[in-house]
Amino acid sequence: MIGVMRERLVAACDGASKGNPGPAGWAWVVADSTETPERWEAGPLGRATNNVAELTALERLLAATDPAVPLEIRMDSQYAMKAVTTWLPGWKRNGWKTSAGKPVANQDLVVRIDELLDGRSVEFRYVPAHQVDGDRLNDFADRAASRAATVQEPAGSALGSPEPPPAPDAPAKSPRRRPAAAKPRGGGSSRTIKAKFPGRCLCGRGYAAGEPIAKNAQGWGHPECRTADA
Repeated sequence: MIGVMRERLVAACDGASKGNPGPAGWAWVVADSTETPERWEAGPLGRATNNVAELTALERLLAATDPAVPLEIRMDSQYAMKAVTTWLPGWKRNGWKTSAGKPVANQDLVVRIDELLDGRSVEFRYVPAHQVDGDRLNDFADRAASRAATVQEPAGSALGSPEPPPAPDAPAKSPRRRPAAAKPRGGGSSRTIKAKFPGRCLCGRGYAAGEPIAKNAQGWGHPECRTADA
């Protein structure tokens, strides 16, 4: 348990899945008084989805911080944030069923997070991922989660681990036998456009506004990943 006597803790958490589902990992980081990464932890999840990784990162952060200290959590996962700030009350009223009457996905993690949030002062702040001059803590957590997903090993300040490097899979995923990004634009699933907003590909890596994206089976993402789930 991290017990830092401050008026407020500023932290970030993130999850990554290389394939969604695929090798996954989670990470959280707590800042010092200058909002510089101070303490952090990351861990592997084996094969899991992005959503499981994102929720696990949040659960581990809440479990590792002092519930008596107000906490600001920066996240780039709209799913995880909405799950615990918007959808959770309705799910509880409906007996952990969605508005369509289906069981809530990842219910065990959502229930655990709900328990950890009880009686705490927590402010959630959405920050776009992979931005030039973006949020430093979110970037740190993103890199740590990506590395944990790739190498499937725990890391953290308590283990004496160095600061996580840029996602090790990023350059490796560029060369493809069929470089879809080089295909001419056209109709249908081969169409490549520029992203209007930042987002996250099914491979687990994000893309920034203005970057080329293409339609994948599970939504929009990197052109070279369009056949990753085939």
